[in-house]
Amino acid sequence: MSQPDLMSRHLGEALRAMDMCLDAQQEARLLDYLALISKWNRTYNLTAIHEPERMLTHHLLDSMAILAHVGVGPLLDVGSGAGLPGIPLAIARPELAVTLLDASQKRCGFMQQAAIELRLRNVAVIHARAEGYKAGLPFPQIVSRAFSDLSEFAKVTRHLLAPGGEWLAMKGLYPDEEVAQLRGARLKSHSKLHIPGLDADRHLIIMEMD
Repeated sequence: MSQPDLMSRHLGEALRAMDMCLDAQQEARLLDYLALISKWNRTYNLTAIHEPERMLTHHLLDSMAILAHVGVGPLLDVGSGAGLPGIPLAIARPELAVTLLDASQKRCGFMQQAAIELRLRNVAVIHARAEGYKAGLPFPQIVSRAFSDLSEFAKVTRHLLAPGGEWLAMKGLYPDEEVAQLRGARLKSHSKLHIPGLDADRHLIIMEMD
């Protein structure tokens, strides 16, 4: 079985295991997105992971694991980097308006090109730091895989969160110390994420304004 066929089979099996029903075009777009990351990685080093199988689990499926927690939008992805988790979520939910925010011009260039090549009309790319970005309207949900500290995440994006909105912080191990020392927000809920083929802890921390 060829590498593309193997990746397609693994993706389909993983999505079914995660109770996600995507059509063939959406699955193909997810794999096309990974191929774009691989292509650009050769020059721009967008991610530290280069092996296609690990990119599938550590990037694509990891991003998709929070899909059930994403509302009707719009959604802001802060520190999106290579477009994670925003681009996979935008592919899975074509009606979801996703704004990808990053301070790196290089990464924003990649995300803009990916949105064009994948025909993602529901994606907007913004080159700015979170603390300096002024949105036209606040966002009901703000997600990030990039912030190392929950309090800092809430602090620099508070002006972008709509009243009654949620922060979605994607983490590895459950951040007991960060939760205990949380400032500027309060814990709303937390979930352990189960990702087929990924033998590592993943958690989603959902916060709201205090």
